[in-house]
Amino acid sequence: MITANRRQLLAGTGLAALGSAAPSLASAPAAQAAKPDLFIGTGGHGHTFPGASLPFGMVQLSPDTDNSRWDACSGFHRSDTSIMGFSHTHLSGTGIGDMLDVLVVPTRGPLQLDPGKLDDPDTGYRQRFSEEAAEPGYYRVRLESGVLAELTVTERTGLHRYHFPSGAGHILIDFAHMILDVWDKGTIVDQASLAVDDAGMLTGTRRVHRWAKGREIHFAMQLSRKPDRVQFFGDNNTPAPEGAKGVTGNKLKLALFFDEAGGDPILIKTGISAVDVAGAKAALAAEAKGWNFDRTATAARRAWAKELDCVRVEGGTAAQRTILGSALYHAFLAPTLFTDRDGRYVGMDRQVHQAPADTPAFSTYSLWDTYRALHPLLTLVQPERAAMFTRDLVRQTQQSPYGPPVWQLQGVETGCMIGWHSVSVMAEACVKGIKADYAAAWPNIRRRAFDRSFKDSDGSLGRGYYYDLGYIPADQIWESVSRTQEYAYDDWAMAVLADAAGAKEDAAALRKRSRNYRNVIDPTIGFARPKFSDGKWWAAYDPVQIGHDPKKHRDYTEANGWQATFLNQHDVHGLIAHFGGDAKFEAQLDALFNAPSTLPENAPPDISGLVGQYAHGNEPNHHVAYLYAYAGAPAKTQAMIRRLCTEMYKADPDGEIGNDDCGQMSAWFVLSALGFYPVDPVSALYVFGSPLFDRAEVKLGAGRTLKVIAKNNGADRPYIQSVTWNGKPWTRNWIRHAELEQGGELVFEMGGKPSRFGTAKADRPPSFGGVPA
Repeated sequence: MITANRRQLLAGTGLAALGSAAPSLASAPAAQAAKPDLFIGTGGHGHTFPGASLPFGMVQLSPDTDNSRWDACSGFHRSDTSIMGFSHTHLSGTGIGDMLDVLVVPTRGPLQLDPGKLDDPDTGYRQRFSEEAAEPGYYRVRLESGVLAELTVTERTGLHRYHFPSGAGHILIDFAHMILDVWDKGTIVDQASLAVDDAGMLTGTRRVHRWAKGREIHFAMQLSRKPDRVQFFGDNNTPAPEGAKGVTGNKLKLALFFDEAGGDPILIKTGISAVDVAGAKAALAAEAKGWNFDRTATAARRAWAKELDCVRVEGGTAAQRTILGSALYHAFLAPTLFTDRDGRYVGMDRQVHQAPADTPAFSTYSLWDTYRALHPLLTLVQPERAAMFTRDLVRQTQQSPYGPPVWQLQGVETGCMIGWHSVSVMAEACVKGIKADYAAAWPNIRRRAFDRSFKDSDGSLGRGYYYDLGYIPADQIWESVSRTQEYAYDDWAMAVLADAAGAKEDAAALRKRSRNYRNVIDPTIGFARPKFSDGKWWAAYDPVQIGHDPKKHRDYTEANGWQATFLNQHDVHGLIAHFGGDAKFEAQLDALFNAPSTLPENAPPDISGLVGQYAHGNEPNHHVAYLYAYAGAPAKTQAMIRRLCTEMYKADPDGEIGNDDCGQMSAWFVLSALGFYPVDPVSALYVFGSPLFDRAEVKLGAGRTLKVIAKNNGADRPYIQSVTWNGKPWTRNWIRHAELEQGGELVFEMGGKPSRFGTAKADRPPSFGGVPA
């Protein structure tokens, strides 16, 4: 066993302060949109990037500092001291890396074709840097070569502006650049080509077999100034013949030489497409006309200002307001646009399809993470986009050979994580009244639900055991305890979609089967526990361990027995009864939050941000502090939520206690800071927590506004004393989405001591469609 490190046991210690390019927002007398700090999450294990992007855009133009360690999944880490260059596609907050397409390296001196070592920048084209700054839609940095680099974007294009000192300079296009991982075997990049036409337009294509295996990227690039010489390089950095207009192979590069790079800045604009070069050219022609960098940057800033204005707050600290603005920013980066200007996109069947103008295709669905809070948040503050994502998921379910998506990236089913939680997003949208053709998705959803011969990805292994035994045996399938519980949640979600498709008998069967989660929770000890094929429990059970045979595989997904015990979201009252009642359940929650924060040596780094054995740094526990409310102890929820909001998030690069995971970690903060959270998104209701700000104004779409007011609020007053909704007393400790989405005024009266608010059984949140008996 090891004692928890600083990231594992954060409560009460604070985070080390690191430099940040953006200052904290000053205190303001009225509710206003919070200014984000794009460097929050770029340190520690946050895995975010600081470069230029548009909300849910296709291009993420950002600096790359590293491409070969876990904390560089986004291509950038705040602790790194050199920049490799600027690439056009990035993932935000993921625990696996990919993308980093089309690296541009502006520099001077002898041509270097390889980046060199992170710990020795002088060995390659890496450059130390200074004067770094970032804001939504814009990034700037000065490189040690003297080049001042500026970046901005449109939806499908990236714009660079490079100010070179006087003298010769060159720009390297490293089309071999990508995430490198020790687990990768064989050829990772193939079918690559680079070419330049008579007008000076550069084009390129490659296929990548990293995380999203077989994805393609195509680009078209123009420069504002014609280079004096162009040199192509093929595999192994082999120079192409002099005068060559292109090169083919796997790992390709191109150098553009300028005898006098100084004077007017050199501008570059790059369009990208997953379909073909024609799509990339069309993006350039439509979105990047001319060479007005400042106009594009201004448009990007305005686009972000409009989106981030959806939540305005007053009160709290300046740092908390900055955290909120940054969290909203990260919540609006993914899913990412995946449709060309003409509506073409690559479907989950790897064929090119045409999307209707009002229903574009998207990529980067981190669904194991984002179904919990990110998609629920979007249904409130981005309802039109939430509808787009829903209809896109319906279409993907129809096209994918695996049915409902697990973790879709660039039109590829990665099968990453467990369950097929796209059904939660679709079911939640259905319950919330979002219009989509759910019946069209049902045939493939039904195959996933009942057909044991239906093709499995890693995310859906063991379904046959689940059907036959009611659980997945730990001696047969890895991560069996978590799978059993998460498959049960997907049963709950699929029941809603069965009803929407008119399949009433299927819906009833799925709801009944959704209680299979109980089959891996041993009520005699009060823990989720591995069970074997013979029906026997793991005898030498230790809830701190991650599996009964850790040398072979884990029994839990990025969790241990403590954290997996409280995975259930849809039948909390049934779980409480399984434990033996409110008192025993509350006591076990207390034990979770107060247990020693120790982990085994083989624990994955995702288990972080520990309070006792509760792990805020990873998604499986994000709803757990709210479970007290179901057992009649909402004051404990309120105290813990306030503690998590103030201790797990900081206005520093190391300000997120775990991976941001495409906005999930951020969305948890946004919703919890507002005072409510969707424990079970499919139920379309929110459980009250503890509002962080004195006042919040939330734009809901269609001209509606939700005002959340916390009277008598303060750092030492986290407890709800009473609530009114639109001026009338409100005794329930929860509220429906259908009520909030209409807009109105939700007023919390706060205090320094627990109250009886929400403790009556009639006022507790419903679960599995009912209230406690």
